[in-house]
Amino acid sequence: MIYWLSQWLSQFDPSFVSLQYVTLRAIFAALTALGVALVIGPGYISWLKHYQIGQAVRDDGPRSHLSKAGTPTMGGGLIILSIVVSALIWGDLTNIYLWLVLAVTIGFGAVGWVDDYRKVVEKNPRGLPAKWKYFWQSVVGLTVAVVLFNIAKTPEETSLLIPLFKDLWIPLGFGFIIFTYFVIVGTSNAVNLTDGLDGLAILPTVLVGGALGVLAYLTGHANFAYYLHIPHILGTGELVIFSAALVGAGMGFLWFNTYPAQVFMGDVGALALGGALGAMAVMVRQELVLFIMGGIFVVETLSVIVQVASFKLTGKRVFRMAPIHHHFELKGWAEPKVIVRFWIITVVLVLVGMATLKVR
Repeated sequence: MIYWLSQWLSQFDPSFVSLQYVTLRAIFAALTALGVALVIGPGYISWLKHYQIGQAVRDDGPRSHLSKAGTPTMGGGLIILSIVVSALIWGDLTNIYLWLVLAVTIGFGAVGWVDDYRKVVEKNPRGLPAKWKYFWQSVVGLTVAVVLFNIAKTPEETSLLIPLFKDLWIPLGFGFIIFTYFVIVGTSNAVNLTDGLDGLAILPTVLVGGALGVLAYLTGHANFAYYLHIPHILGTGELVIFSAALVGAGMGFLWFNTYPAQVFMGDVGALALGGALGAMAVMVRQELVLFIMGGIFVVETLSVIVQVASFKLTGKRVFRMAPIHHHFELKGWAEPKVIVRFWIITVVLVLVGMATLKVR
């Protein structure tokens, strides 16, 4: 909206041209999303409390979690609202990539909202049945994948970029659609599995999302893309606005979600943010770098897979409890220690991921 307005106002005053620069709009997008989250947050949390939308806690988990029962959940709605408002204000609303990542965020958020609603409001412990959850995630993921495949203008836009190597691409052809589906849906569920401690999922999401914003800016800039031997995809630079809004909204949510949490993200937030990270990574052709930067999400997911497979095959558990953050809690680590150490690991992994741009 501001982008269009600045184009019109620049006819009368050239100084308004500055509002068309993606870097300046990104700064304002982050501040706007942060402001929306901080202003609306207290009222939103009170509304959740009023309707008794509280977290249910597993009685077989760490004993320290029993005190969290009843803490408002579905706080991810606050994140989505802050992102959408900020992106619509500061984004170029003619940009297809911006609309696609918003569609993923809202679509996956809707799936998570239904799941959370059934669990905490209707008191149905199953929530949304897994088959229907994956069905609707698949609908959104495959739709976006097909659109991205059809709007691709160069072979590089549907090829797999291999980090650490110059100009090494693996053409995916129609396989791009399936690959994109797995990246978006897989990342969505990986973030959801990570969301088990106060602030554990949101800061890594912010860090990875911010890094993807940097990659989007470089990919959308012809000179930087040529210099770094990454594909130049026209229009992806506008994803910086979404990334900045995600960072601002995430930090605003962390204000209330930090230990001890006043509100939990819930599936509505975790599924939406994970899907958004996967979609951005696909759009800038940096899926493998996403797996590096989001290593915490990968390890959390693998811990669940290993735990389930081991128990079914041998009757024994590898970890005291999965996902793995609960394993460390049961070993005696205090919850804040687990959270901060996972944050530190994410910072390191994000730096390693960004380093792949130069190590080629």
